[in-house]
Amino acid sequence: MNHLMLIGNLTRDPEVAATKSGTAVCKMSIAVRRRYGEGETDFFNVTAWRALAENCGKYLQKGSKVAIIGSLQNRSYEDKQGVKRTVTDIIADEVEFLNPVGKSENKQEKSAGQVQLIPAFDEEDIPF
Repeated sequence: MNHLMLIGNLTRDPEVAATKSGTAVCKMSIAVRRRYGEGETDFFNVTAWRALAENCGKYLQKGSKVAIIGSLQNRSYEDKQGVKRTVTDIIADEVEFLNPVGKSENKQEKSAGQVQLIPAFDEEDIPF
């Protein structure tokens, strides 16, 4: 079974783009404090798709507290030096916005409710 739940804070503003066919995708990173230990924190890359991606881009910003429910996905690539790298991403099935309503209003006002989708991914990038 590949299922996880994390609660943490965004480390940067979400980046929303779209595939060539117009499917929305949002990349974000969250910091999660370890349950035990002395203030240790783990950082995770999270990817959301379609309407969930658009909502994350519209209502979240750096520092927003979120609960992520999703799954792990491994992918490999070759870097510029020809070294094979493996990356583990979290594919979000659900993102719960945990900040009080007043905390997210600034992001909404800045974007005026609009998320600009910029083609950045090929169809092959979609994991399903």
